[in-house]
Amino acid sequence: MTSNKIPVTVLSGYLGSGKTTVLNHVLNHRHGLKIAVIVNDLSEVNIDASLIKEGGGLSRIDEKLVEMSNGCICCTLREDLLVEVEKLAKENRFDYILIESTGVGEPVPVAQTFSYMDEEQGIDLSQLCRLDCMVTVVDAYRFWHDFSSGESLLERNQAVGEDDTRDVVDLLIDQIEFCDVLLLNKCDMLADDELDELEGVLRKLQPRAKLIRTVDGKVEPLDILNTGLFDFEEASRSAGWIKEMETPVHTPETEEYGISSFVYERVKPFHPQRLMGWMEEWPAEIVRAKGTIWLASRNDIGQSLSQAGPSIQFGPAGHWLAALPREEREALLSEEPEAVENWDDRYGDRINKVVFIGIDLERERLIAELDACLLTEGEMLQDWSRLPDPLPGAEQMGSTGAVL
Repeated sequence: MTSNKIPVTVLSGYLGSGKTTVLNHVLNHRHGLKIAVIVNDLSEVNIDASLIKEGGGLSRIDEKLVEMSNGCICCTLREDLLVEVEKLAKENRFDYILIESTGVGEPVPVAQTFSYMDEEQGIDLSQLCRLDCMVTVVDAYRFWHDFSSGESLLERNQAVGEDDTRDVVDLLIDQIEFCDVLLLNKCDMLADDELDELEGVLRKLQPRAKLIRTVDGKVEPLDILNTGLFDFEEASRSAGWIKEMETPVHTPETEEYGISSFVYERVKPFHPQRLMGWMEEWPAEIVRAKGTIWLASRNDIGQSLSQAGPSIQFGPAGHWLAALPREEREALLSEEPEAVENWDDRYGDRINKVVFIGIDLERERLIAELDACLLTEGEMLQDWSRLPDPLPGAEQMGSTGAVL
């Protein structure tokens, strides 16, 4: 691949997954490439950087190490990242830039840094660099422990600040759903059947990424360097739930290790109290759920449902097109042919559409339970705004009634 832009690979992955081990391995088997390394660590003393130095993968002639401490690439240190990468690229001494992001960093903001002009800094890294590959390292041994812990980063003293309210599981999902390569590390610590099941779940969560099993971070460097894999639009739409949502007719595949998925779709609103009751007893077999909810008591505004493990997020997603003033609605519909195609004569674009991914899902039972949470025919004729609404975000809603 010929280009005068310097290629960049970004390593993401939760704390302890083995990113530094992968980095050391690549630096020790770099096929003659002159690699500049940027290491981002949240602590004031950059332990990761010292480990890399001890690993012997850096030479003062061939590589340069930039330590970014006491902050996070994806938030407070984004400006520093821009400046450092621009500086390295303009030196014209390196064949490659390898970035190890902090374990609590999300990959999307880092990718955006390389994809768009930064007006404030006046730096456009896309003119100097080519983001080649987003890699996420997953700790096979601790994955289910972290996924199901129900803990927040604050509770683990890993947050980037007091206002960082993210759950560990949400961070894991963010890192898995936006990448080109998934390195499933520490595979020697699981039995074969456990490893196969975990790989099956990861492939369901992220079907586009190349999945590679590793032990001690030993990956063939050319699997993550100069791959040409990164495409921002493709990466943004590579999550399993998006692929599932976009499949016109879903045919259930042969289930390996009981891993399956389905889309629940109904043109009828949920009764808020019954839906809340169902969500309070959330089925343990659902690993991931994502979609749009039509709530009778909030008829003008669609609700977003996002679940990963024990973390469930629910709240307003924006107005239904059908609830907008006529001129605004028609202008938006002219830009969205898919919305016109699926338009309901009575309810417009209002719909319940949620993807469920899980292990040993009892699909028919789940569908029946969800159907029981919809309004009955009698309730459809009532004033929906009077329905009890215990779900989060109710206090932000104005009075909305039924479309009758």
